[in-house]
Amino acid sequence: REVNASRLVAWREAIQKTSAEKITYTDLLVKLTALALRKFSRLNASWQNENIVLNSEINIGLAVAIEEGLVVPVIHRADEKTLAELASRRTELVVRAKAGKLSLDDLSAGTFSISNLGMYGVREFAAIINPPQSGILALGAAEQRPVVRDGAVVIRTLMTCTLSADHRTVDGAVGAQFLSAFRSVLEKPLELFA
Repeated sequence: REVNASRLVAWREAIQKTSAEKITYTDLLVKLTALALRKFSRLNASWQNENIVLNSEINIGLAVAIEEGLVVPVIHRADEKTLAELASRRTELVVRAKAGKLSLDDLSAGTFSISNLGMYGVREFAAIINPPQSGILALGAAEQRPVVRDGAVVIRTLMTCTLSADHRTVDGAVGAQFLSAFRSVLEKPLELFA
């Protein structure tokens, strides 16, 4: 799903002026994903022992590339953290991942994951689910593109979001509803904090 990321970009620019912590797009996207997951428990579920297990916490795994491959450290209770707390935890996890010093707790209890390749200029891709999780959101670069609005070509900052979901726990219609909810929070992020 393509989303208009113009307000996300403006939100980050505004936050950077007032925050002591460096807030990245990933931090904002983790927060928005966690808030959207509150409404879609099936995407925050796990497939375990041939059963659907609804998770009580929203623990977001972040795909991090290191020399040895890919690791997915987890930000526990991401929906309850402030942006500064998310940024601090993300920084800590990425530094430890690159140093090969992640603990078992850092890698455990993920309930949903995000893979953000926007910083590499990747426009869109499909990410692989981390079992036993039910889904992963692949996020491409936020870039200016021409779009048609009201019969005129205008420039908008767009981002492509691709959801991979485990059909044992969630069907395509629920996945589409989640993407619509995620689009809504991404296109109007400040309304969540009003």
